[in-house]
Amino acid sequence: MRNAYERESVILYNQGEKEASVYTFDPKLIRRLQKFAGKYPDEVRLEKENKDGSCSYIVPKECVLVREPYSKERREAARQRALQSGYVPPARGSVTDKQE
Repeated sequence: MRNAYERESVILYNQGEKEASVYTFDPKLIRRLQKFAGKYPDEVRLEKENKDGSCSYIVPKECVLVREPYSKERREAARQRALQSGYVPPARGSVTDKQE
């Protein structure tokens, strides 16, 4: 059994191809990739499912995104907007949490 440090996620791509390879042990990411593969079978596909629980998927490079972290101010502004609009987040551990 691998420890948490060894259960990594790796995204590989190069400038010559339009697709990226995503190798991961992360169950949440695996569920998201499965969902995308079902919804977009021509673009997202399972490459390999390993016995150790890891998977490799092929995705369009446009799916790979690195973004700037939210500032505390931006988070607070979003929280205030949600409160004003009456948004109630789902309970942790609910069915909708586990589907992402």
